[in-house]
Amino acid sequence: MSRFPQKSSSELLQSECRHSRADSSSNLAMDTFWLEVESIKESTECEPDECNLTDAKPPEEGEAEAEWLQDAGLSDLIGDHAAENGNSVLLSTLTKTQAAAVQRRLDTYTRSRRKKNKQPVRDVRDIFGVVGSAETEPETNLEMDRSHRKSASSNNIQKNPMETQEFPSPLRGSAREELFSTEIAYSEQAAILLKGSFPRESRRIKDESCLPKFKIPKGRLGVTKIGDLSLQDMKKIPTLALIELTALCDVVGLELKRNKAVKRKAAERKLFGVSLGTLLENDEKLFPNTRVPLILQALLSCLEKKGLDTEGILRVSGSQSRIKSLEQKLESEFYTGFFQWDEVHQNDVSGLLKRFIRELPTPLLTAEYLPAFAAVQNIPDLKQRLQALNLLILILPEPNRNTLKALLEFLRLVVTRERKNKMNLWNVSTVIAPNLFMHKGLPNKIPEGKEKQLAEGAADVVRMMIHYQDLLWTVASFLVSQVRKLNESSSRRYQFCDRRIKNLLRKINLDKEKTEKNHGEPSKIVKVQASPFLKDSLEVRLTSGTKAADVLRQFQKNLCQNGWNIVNTVKLIKCNGSVDTMNLLFYEVGGNISEHCLDPDTYLLDLYHVNPHAEWVIRQNPSFPRTL
Repeated sequence: MSRFPQKSSSELLQSECRHSRADSSSNLAMDTFWLEVESIKESTECEPDECNLTDAKPPEEGEAEAEWLQDAGLSDLIGDHAAENGNSVLLSTLTKTQAAAVQRRLDTYTRSRRKKNKQPVRDVRDIFGVVGSAETEPETNLEMDRSHRKSASSNNIQKNPMETQEFPSPLRGSAREELFSTEIAYSEQAAILLKGSFPRESRRIKDESCLPKFKIPKGRLGVTKIGDLSLQDMKKIPTLALIELTALCDVVGLELKRNKAVKRKAAERKLFGVSLGTLLENDEKLFPNTRVPLILQALLSCLEKKGLDTEGILRVSGSQSRIKSLEQKLESEFYTGFFQWDEVHQNDVSGLLKRFIRELPTPLLTAEYLPAFAAVQNIPDLKQRLQALNLLILILPEPNRNTLKALLEFLRLVVTRERKNKMNLWNVSTVIAPNLFMHKGLPNKIPEGKEKQLAEGAADVVRMMIHYQDLLWTVASFLVSQVRKLNESSSRRYQFCDRRIKNLLRKINLDKEKTEKNHGEPSKIVKVQASPFLKDSLEVRLTSGTKAADVLRQFQKNLCQNGWNIVNTVKLIKCNGSVDTMNLLFYEVGGNISEHCLDPDTYLLDLYHVNPHAEWVIRQNPSFPRTL
């Protein structure tokens, strides 16, 4: 089960005594990591291994590339009867670095097919030549370029190995705020830096007070968070994020490894050792639209009420026998509604929380991409590490992503009570990291002498996810633009036989071209739908400075005035007659997007030019239900 070698408690104490006072806090923090590993080992010693896994075999040449192309939505390119235009829509949206990443994998796959004397596959230059999404380079040049980038990056990493780093911080004593741009693809940004030979700053900072601040500069279309896009559009994001992550790793010279899916027996239980999908399916029968398993919500809620101020919470687990007894009791009583949380000790709950994470049939970060999460530590630049984490979180399945978000939000609460619970960001990270990165189904193949580096790296990745979680739960603007292009291209490819529909499409395209020519128009009158509250639409005059928040304020101001045909405001108006603006959201629906909840700072005239055929709708915020 363990991905890290074990250290005994006596060895940890001897190690602590040998180090100087200057290094004591750092060593103590990592000792917490190893003590947690030892605790995990002790809690599972007497349990049978239910994994039934065979040793993982190294993939054959071309096999990993074939799996990657399938995950990236490009499986049509590798079949024996590959469709000529099956992937042209997706390929047409790629940037130059993204297209180069796809081409590299197709090159490798093509060579492996030729070696096996199988049917020839199409040359990748023909594929991209038809699409015209990038100027492709000769295969030999691509391989030389990739080797050069790997060499440059590995030299950089070798100069700053984690084992010998003192975590220097040029930002000590400062609170510098840096920009985290999402308008340009991360791989393109990295390629520009590499081309310009800018110094690569390696920032691995253990002092939480010196962690740099990052701010996403809001463009004219605002910032899109996970949850702002419809499920239909979000389904397109993982494939785009995977291609972009691969392109970014190619540029920085990092090999992106992928595990095979873990195969494990399904537990014959209701709560622990049960897949997230099964838990949510059962929970939705009781509470529709449940996004985080109810048992996890209950564990976190109990700790928030009673455990946040407990010294050593998460680090000090309760009795293993009590935790096992608590687990069995929850299995039989949780869904009956008779379980009494007030009688449970908070340290037992924290131990059970960690056990819940470890006992999932597949890792919370997924077996496929857990190595990629761990490899993020090898990217020298902090901003690029955060970019990689942002993409990895977008790749996660929705149940895993929602569960991880709930966990990270709780961990941030623990850190905010550091004065009382003595658990700072690094302490929390070193305790949680083994529970996220250790799993029964994963082989223990750690090179000798790399234990400290991998342990610190895993803890550092968890720390970044906790500290920068608001940043990481963003859908980059360039990905939203690619989704728009995908939707536009898909609609254009659809063939109609009805002449009247063709004429209508021709008229729409002419209107669109006319709209694009009039980008400089000073104003535009549009209609905003508010059907839950008004029978008639609201007419709004847009200028270059009109934001979504301005329309919501206008709606708020005039909702109860005379002359408005009000349908239903019972769930919107406060008892004093005012309107709660937090209860209102502005949506963009249709056109080149399925549904998009707008940032209040979105400039609506710019949005109109980007998506002139969308409808705009005001709705109640589902996160702010009103209790009557």
